[in-house]
Parts: sequence; structure tokens; C-alpha cells
Amino acid sequence: MLPLTGITVVALEHAVAAPFATRQLADLGARVIKIERPGGGDFARRYDESIKGQSSYFVWLNRSKESVTLDVKSEPGRAILHELVGRADVLVQNLGPGAAARLGLSPEAVLARDPSKIVVGITGWGGDGPWAHRKAYDLLVQCETGLVSLTGSPDEPARVGISVADIAAGMYAFSAVLAALYRRRLTGEGAALEISLLDALGEWMGQPAHYTEGTGTQQPRAGARHATIAPYGPYTTRDGRTILISIQNEPEWTRFCADFLAQPDLATDPRFATNPLRVANRDALEEIVAARFAELDASEATSLLDQAGIANAGVNTVADFLDHPVLRARDRWREVATPNGPIRALLPPITFAGLEPRMDPIPAVGEHTAAVLAELGRTPEEIADLARRKVI
Repeated sequence: MLPLTGITVVALEHAVAAPFATRQLADLGARVIKIERPGGGDFARRYDESIKGQSSYFVWLNRSKESVTLDVKSEPGRAILHELVGRADVLVQNLGPGAAARLGLSPEAVLARDPSKIVVGITGWGGDGPWAHRKAYDLLVQCETGLVSLTGSPDEPARVGISVADIAAGMYAFSAVLAALYRRRLTGEGAALEISLLDALGEWMGQPAHYTEGTGTQQPRAGARHATIAPYGPYTTRDGRTILISIQNEPEWTRFCADFLAQPDLATDPRFATNPLRVANRDALEEIVAARFAELDASEATSLLDQAGIANAGVNTVADFLDHPVLRARDRWREVATPNGPIRALLPPITFAGLEPRMDPIPAVGEHTAAVLAELGRTPEEIADLARRKVI
């Protein structure tokens, strides 16, 4: 039995943050009933058509869920929605500001009807405060938290290449639900939980925030190099490959100088004897390290680094990652069904010894509507009537 078997989640969700949270719950065995708009469904279904004509975002975020189409603005649709929430353990929503309250599903309203419910709202800028009613998208939050100002080359800032604010909020929503379920088991009490993209990514900005507050200066953009540790970055080998190395402490630095650079005296050079000195004299250090890499083929460089116990990695493309030997050797890929045929997907990162993770299909729009309504006691005639009236 998976850990969340028996838990039912109703998800009023779209895009990335909430679907990411509820997919983690589904991975662990929860039943996730995803409410979608009749017709097109979650607009993330149309972000792209890259994977067998389907959105890469949607197939990543929505496996193992049941899709129910419902016009929640209509009176019968809202009544069905309230029935579903009434039977669920958890309600997760990332609707626009105020939308859940207008549906009668504010945390206060839901908990007044059933104090054991767990109600999760994912917002952009927080449910209160001066920006409560502003829209928020991932890149906007990357900008407002200062993340974009840290990422990129010295000449140009850049966004992080994945939806990092959405993912951060989704992960905090996932862990908050687990904590609330545990507390409910002990006390019987439900919970009203809120996670904002700003707060979630703000937490991840903790180190540069402390650095800036402590020094009065923001750490510089350094491309693929670490802004405050050296040497920590990519170098090109004689055969044109790129290898990234990371020196984390003085014993590693000493071994790196002796065993890789073949310059043991460099470890105590007054310019490089500590990490702050190495950062301050980065240009001179980079010249020495780059020259050594340029003398070696990638295989030679990797062998020397491994022998010296220096952390290193190839700077891969996404295609390289898809064929990564570690994923293949550890059997981390599974086949997942989609409306347009099977695709590969990685196993969830949480591994329970002795349990095979849940990797059920990605649903078509409204695929489970009739079955779920039948569970609520609707007859085939009533379901057909709801379809004719475009409630479902």
C-alpha cells in the first residue's frame, strides 16, 4: 500500500504550481480529482505540442490523476463541486485572486462545514497585503525576488531555465499537506494552508539575501561559475569537451593543486591560500586552471580529477541527460500512458524501499467525469443532461 492510499484530493488547478504539488500526492497513492474547464481543460494542455502532440508541461505534471470537466460557475456545476469537496480530505487550488471564495470554497467556508478538511491555497504574492489581487507568473516572481539579477553572465541577467518559482511553491504545498495530514491524524483537526510563490522562492533566496545584507553588496553574476567559491565552474579540455569542477574546502584545494595541476606549491600561494583570496584573485586563478585543462583530453582530465577526489561533471545537454548512464543503470525510467500513446517518464525522486511508485496514465480532458458523477449517485440520464447543458 502506498503511503497516501485512501486520501482523496480535489484540485482546482491549472498551469504548474498546484499541479506539481498534487502530482507528488498522486505519486504517493492519493486519489487526485482534477477539475478542468469543459472543452479545453487546463490551459497548460496547450502550452506546446512537443510530446506526441501534447504539452510537455501537462504530461509532466498530471499523471495518475482523474480529469473531471465541470463548469464551476454554473449552479449545478458548483453544487457538484461542493459534493466532491465534501467527500475529499484535501482541497488544493491555485485559482485567480478571490476565485475560490466566490465559489464558496474559502478556507473559512470549507472548514466551517467540516473542520477536518485540509484546504490549500497557492497564491502569487500572498492572500493578504497590497499585492494580493495582482496576477503572478513564474518569471515575474523570479524578477521580484532578485533571482534574475543573480543569474546569467556579467553582461546580461537571465531567467532560470525552468519554472523555479512554481516548483518551489508546489513543493512547499506538497510538504504542507503531508504535515497537515499527520497533525490531523493526531488531533482530528484540519488546516488552512497558504503558500505564495513569492514566499517560496524568497526562502530559496536565503543565501544571497544574507550575503547582500551582510556585505552591503550583491554577489556578482558569474555565468556557470560560482559567485563566491573558486575554482568552481566549467573548463574546456583539449578535445573541446566541457567539464565543471567544484572545490569546496582546503584539503580538496591542496589535492587539486598537487594531483591535477601538478603545482603543489600553488596551494599555499598567498593569492590562493583561502577561498576568499581565490575569489578575489579569480582572474589569475582561472588562467592557471584553464591552461591545465587545455593540455588534457576530457577522459584524461576526468581520470585525474577522480583520482584526486575532486567533484566534477560533464556539462550536459538535455539530450545527454535523457541518455544518462546513471539513470539507465538505476532503472529510473518507466513508460506512462497518455491519450496519444506511451511516453517515458522518470520515477518520482522519493523512493520507498519495497514499493513500486505509482505511474498511472495522463488523463484526457474529462476522461473520468461520468465515472466520478456516477459515484455521486448521478444516473446516466442525468449525466447526459449535464453534458447537453454544457455543465460538464
